[in-house]
Amino acid sequence: MINRYGRLIKFIIVGIINTLNYYFVYLLFLKVFHLSYLPSHLTGFVVSFIISYFLNCYFVYKVTPTLKRFIQFPLTQIVNMGVQTLLLYIFVELLHIDKVYAPFPALIFTIPITYFVTTYILTKE
Repeated sequence: MINRYGRLIKFIIVGIINTLNYYFVYLLFLKVFHLSYLPSHLTGFVVSFIISYFLNCYFVYKVTPTLKRFIQFPLTQIVNMGVQTLLLYIFVELLHIDKVYAPFPALIFTIPITYFVTTYILTKE
């Protein structure tokens, strides 16, 4: 039981790191390279996804990164990415939330889904 809470806390820490990585890349492409918000979002997502895989393997789940796990790991993110992208679009286009801040509510909504799918993919629990 303590192990699961410890793992959840580590997952949240990695999530915070990933969010910062994502947001840095998002703003870099949005503000410096002047791409629109959706390509900036997708680029930030891919960069933070790769970092996330290694942090989750080494820090959260303490498993050896393998090609098989790396190939399966995107399954943890397919729904996550789809929901985040849809929510980002809704927040920006329909709710008129500033595109600089719109990614945050989308990220928060998808955290529980990602935790359970990641736990299964990396540990088969």
